[in-house]
Amino acid sequence: MIKRLPFLMILAALLLSACAPAAIPAPGADQAESRGGGSTGFAPPAATAAPELGARASDATTTERLVIKNATLSLVVKDSAASVNSISTLADGLGGFVVSSNVYQTSTDAAGNKIMRAQIVIRVPADKFLPAIEQLEGMTVTGKADSKNITGEDVTAQYTDLESQLRNLEAAEQQLQRIMDSATKTEDVLAVYNQLVSIRGQIEQVKGQMQYYREAAALSLISIDLIPDVLSQPIEIGGWKPQGIAKQAIEALVVVLQFLGSLAIYGVLFCLPLGLLFGIPGYFLVRFGLRRFRKAKPAASA
Repeated sequence: MIKRLPFLMILAALLLSACAPAAIPAPGADQAESRGGGSTGFAPPAATAAPELGARASDATTTERLVIKNATLSLVVKDSAASVNSISTLADGLGGFVVSSNVYQTSTDAAGNKIMRAQIVIRVPADKFLPAIEQLEGMTVTGKADSKNITGEDVTAQYTDLESQLRNLEAAEQQLQRIMDSATKTEDVLAVYNQLVSIRGQIEQVKGQMQYYREAAALSLISIDLIPDVLSQPIEIGGWKPQGIAKQAIEALVVVLQFLGSLAIYGVLFCLPLGLLFGIPGYFLVRFGLRRFRKAKPAASA
């Protein structure tokens, strides 16, 4: 048990150094054991480790700023479905892509009249962010967005912290790998291996978060709500809305024309065949009956 104490102390020191976000891990792994009391020497090679970390820290201060830019737009357009296609083409032309799009019907009033609306989300390169918004506003009927919200989040500090964590975790991984290479007992190898698996999992998580920050800063997100131009500028005089009355009159006219059209189609496709089927024989029967009647009338009078 005394012989394994230095080994466990090394593992504990490595774990503590790896978990600290900005702490410098202890890179040395030299051990010295004595039968009498068991003492461990764990001194880092300062001549190699310290200058390297110092150089990396200075690089972190000159890291390019990472700003995640997002925008939410509401655009009044003539045709929502056609605008979705135009925006998709715009995103491809700027070097971006469509994240999602949705075209759907919605009611405009209590009568249940339907219009087509759409929502589309795109990503474009950060340097094309403002030009993309200008081109999107050019697709509207008014030349500007009905509503516009632009946000920017500086994640440089978070990214720098992740870089520090990644360096510490990678240093701890190297030290654990050296210890496992020099370990002779099966239980020691398994203990170090379990710690290596945990450290490597943390490394992958940190790398994934860093990649997300880089990609989100490089490709800005624009969410667009497309509203069709249905009476977008209504007229109102003293509470009276003539466009509403005109709309109701047009709807009533359309209903009447639909009824007359349906009646005409019904007459041609249903009544006409029946008329030909029964009308022609009926006509000849009536005509034959009239002739018999006319011939029988003079004979009766005589």
